[in-house]
Amino acid sequence: MKILVASHTYIVDLNCEKLRALAHLDQGHEVTVVVPKQWKPGGVQKSTVKTRFWQDGSFRVVPVSNLSQNNQGLLSFGADLIPLLQEFRPDVIQVEQGAKSIGYAQFITLNRLLGLKAKNCFFTWWNLPYDLKFPIAWLEAYNLGNTDGIVAGNQDGAEVLRQRGYQGPIRVMPQLGIDESLFRPRAQPELAAQLGIQPTDFVVGFVGRFVEEKGLLTLLKAVQSLGNRPWKLLLLGRGELQETLMAQVNNGGIADRVIWVESVPHDTVPHYINLMNTLVLPSETTYKFKTLTSVGWKEQFGHVLIEAMASQVPVIGSDSGEIPYVIGDTGLVFPEGNAEALQQCLAQLIDQPDLCTNLAKKGYERAIAQYTNRALAKQLLNFYKEIL
Repeated sequence: MKILVASHTYIVDLNCEKLRALAHLDQGHEVTVVVPKQWKPGGVQKSTVKTRFWQDGSFRVVPVSNLSQNNQGLLSFGADLIPLLQEFRPDVIQVEQGAKSIGYAQFITLNRLLGLKAKNCFFTWWNLPYDLKFPIAWLEAYNLGNTDGIVAGNQDGAEVLRQRGYQGPIRVMPQLGIDESLFRPRAQPELAAQLGIQPTDFVVGFVGRFVEEKGLLTLLKAVQSLGNRPWKLLLLGRGELQETLMAQVNNGGIADRVIWVESVPHDTVPHYINLMNTLVLPSETTYKFKTLTSVGWKEQFGHVLIEAMASQVPVIGSDSGEIPYVIGDTGLVFPEGNAEALQQCLAQLIDQPDLCTNLAKKGYERAIAQYTNRALAKQLLNFYKEIL
């Protein structure tokens, strides 16, 4: 099977591991990844990333000239895409820019004009209802009308696409998997000592952006209600909410129990996750369901959850967006914004070590079975076989 995937996501080599695993699952599969030659990940004011060609057996990443350098919806490719498609002649084309992207329409059209007869697929994270006007409504209708299969990053995204009229095959799975050689259980005694964590401390952890929608104010209220239990809170990240969080910590008299760590390189994040007795993702939806617009946010997946699960760290999450589906029965879920319910979840884990151990084991098994790069590659290959 010949598979072509196009997305700016794969300008980062680490993000290619699922697709590289896909190429190596069985003999006879070839995967070509099209990436823009130049991209500005942080927007127009940030430095430009210039991509490179690289290959590993039947897997290769091919930079192609691009017309937008910082907007995935507007990203489209230059004329050098045409000889690549003619040479490769894929069986499946997957464009990971969403239902309303110009780039996806470009691939659909070239697929038809060049007589490739490939199946058209796209990936999307979008999980909020929306209304469209011409010409974007026409663009989406063209794309959906020529789509043979969709990979949605979450259950809500799949439901939105059904509401938009798509009735074909949909597979729900995240865009990126986890590297189980990186995210795995490993004791970190030296790092614990460096941060002042004692063996008797129960470390509640958070990894991510310090913004209101991540529910950190609710998390602070919850830990403040834990009383004399031996807890510490490890906050790894940064963001606009940091000063507000620090003020609440100081006003609540818990400054000696909170450990602040600025954002660290991705390959050192596992060290900090392994310090935690539980990782909490208390995300809070800001989308207002009374208005059918795309204003607002709710959790699209929560990748840090599966990183913790692979590290045998039990997880607690709110019921925002995809979180309950990611956790399943391998962790604890509470109503978003409910500090009392979160406090009860934390108290359960602190007071019941056997529950902690059991959830850690179940979470690990779920992460390895469903969310490694190889596991996702197998799911993706099965989906392609289904639509073919």
